[in-house]
Amino acid sequence: MTASKTITSLSDRVDAQQWAELTAEIDAHGSAQTGPLLTPGECAEFVSMWDERARFRSTIDMARHRFGEGTYRYFGNPVPEPITALRAAFYRKLLPIARTWAARLGDHAPWPDDFADWLDACHASGQTRPTPILLRYTSGDWNALHRDLYGDLVFPLQVVIGLDRPRVDHTGGEFLLVEQRPRAQSKGTVTVLEQGHGLIFTTRDRPTPSARGWSRAPMRHGVSRIRTGIRHTLGLVLHDAE
Repeated sequence: MTASKTITSLSDRVDAQQWAELTAEIDAHGSAQTGPLLTPGECAEFVSMWDERARFRSTIDMARHRFGEGTYRYFGNPVPEPITALRAAFYRKLLPIARTWAARLGDHAPWPDDFADWLDACHASGQTRPTPILLRYTSGDWNALHRDLYGDLVFPLQVVIGLDRPRVDHTGGEFLLVEQRPRAQSKGTVTVLEQGHGLIFTTRDRPTPSARGWSRAPMRHGVSRIRTGIRHTLGLVLHDAE
């Protein structure tokens, strides 16, 4: 999967998504599921990396930290080239949304045009650890609602890619997104993440229309209980960690 042809193909697949529709859905709801990004064979290659411990900088037992039940592993340096290609491609396509949201909320928009320059900015601020993760959930596992911040520099959108077949390799394990609406009860969204498809979702908060212009709606994400089988996903946070 590390051949240059494959790297180019991954970037092209991200570029070929229906970005007008995805952008409208992200803007309206804070998340949107892409079409296919990875083939079943490529998904299996990512899953096989789980046992290659040298690829990872740390392994997190969710129960130990009261994050839920399950395990995930942070990739170490060098991050596999296909993952870097996917992060860079998504950064480029999501950057206009990030800047629009920052303008609506009156926030600083620290994101340069190029993903490599953004990572350099993260590293200069002390956020030097890579954040792509491979997650594994088995029967009974789940993930508590949370936000992946990791430091002062945050990109407002991130991506998770399904690596297994829902309803075949596992049941349950739906992706959960909860929006805390201003002066109202929270709104929840449930998504079945299809194999090889990506889900783009809000990292921290998003702008929502209000009587005074725009309000800030905090959002958290998690995973519902796995009923049977095993669920793997590839997480692409677009900033690095302290």
